[in-house]
Formats: sequence, structure tokens, C-alpha cells
Amino acid sequence: MSEPFDRRITLALTGASGAQYGLRLMECLLQLNCQVLLMVSKAAQVVIATETDLALPGTPEKQTEFLTQHFAARPDQIRVFGREQWMAPVASGSGAPSSMVICPCSTGTLSAVATGASNNLIERAADVALKERRQLIMVPREAPYSELHLEHMLKLTRMGVVIIPASPGFYHRPQSIEDMIDFIVARILSQLGFEQTLLPRWGEKLL
Repeated sequence: MSEPFDRRITLALTGASGAQYGLRLMECLLQLNCQVLLMVSKAAQVVIATETDLALPGTPEKQTEFLTQHFAARPDQIRVFGREQWMAPVASGSGAPSSMVICPCSTGTLSAVATGASNNLIERAADVALKERRQLIMVPREAPYSELHLEHMLKLTRMGVVIIPASPGFYHRPQSIEDMIDFIVARILSQLGFEQTLLPRWGEKLL
């Protein structure tokens, strides 16, 4: 029998540019022996196909199989749910994990969560995190931000959401795009409470 997973994390990828952030985060969570309850919007599938060499299958079942193989994950370590799969654990406070990350987060998703729209499973899962006072991390990627975007981020921050814009720093002297991606992923992992080795902490010797 397989050993249990150390933690369950809800992860949603939406249609903002920056699919690499979400995919790299998933890879790191799997390496940390987390079970990932995953949702990928239709727009995110288009972005993934545009920005990476991955071509996700069309159904949640096929996506689960594909990603499990791609990341060499353990059986049942990745569970993908469709946009209207309302019986998924993430749709209820009694079943959802204690932490959720939306990475990358489109400004449309930002707006929907800020206004409680709940028109699909990603929005509902975020609404569950808010109503249950659970950890919700959102990683918007847009430039420039409009007043509406900023108002939504302020509103969500006041509700306890952690907003981590996909704006990598450069003090670690990145040598590649992967280093820049890891800058953001490291910040997310730290917020989730994981000890991460992707990025030295400020004040430590930089690699």
C-alpha cells in the first residue's frame, strides 16, 4: 500500500500568461509529497499549448493520466476536475483542502472571485476557501493593471487572500527563464509553509 500524502493542495490554472508558473509549482508540490487537486480552465489549456510544449488532452480523466505520466507522479497524486464537476471535493467546505492557489490567475478570475460569482468550479473552490477562512493565494499576471484590477486585489487582500503578482525579482541574478519562474514559485511555497530550496532567503549567501 502506498504511503499517504503529506498534504493536499488545491491548484487552479487560469487563462493568464504564465502557465509555466503553475506547472512548475505543481512539479514542486508533487516532489514535496502533496496530493494536488487540479483545475485547468479552457483558456489555460490554450495558454499552456501556446507557451509550452505540452498539449493537454480534452477531458479531466485524460488530463489526470497525462500529467501523472508527465510528472512521474504517484497513483492518485494528481486529480483533475472539470469546470462543472460540482461533486468534486473542492466544491464544499467539508471536502476542500486547507490551501488553494490560483496560478496564474487571470483578471477575469480575479474579478469573479472578488464578487463571489461561482460560475465554474475554480470560482466555487475559491469561494469555499473564502467562506471557510482558509488559505487562498492568487498569482495575477497582467500589465498594466487597471483600477478595477487593483480594486479587486485590495478587496481580496482585506478578506485575507495573499496576492503574489507574477513579478520576479532579480537580486538572485537569474541566469535563465527557469530561474525567474522559480523566484515566484519559491514565494508561493514559502507562503504555503514549505521549506523551499529554489531561492536563497534574503540575507543568506546568494548562489
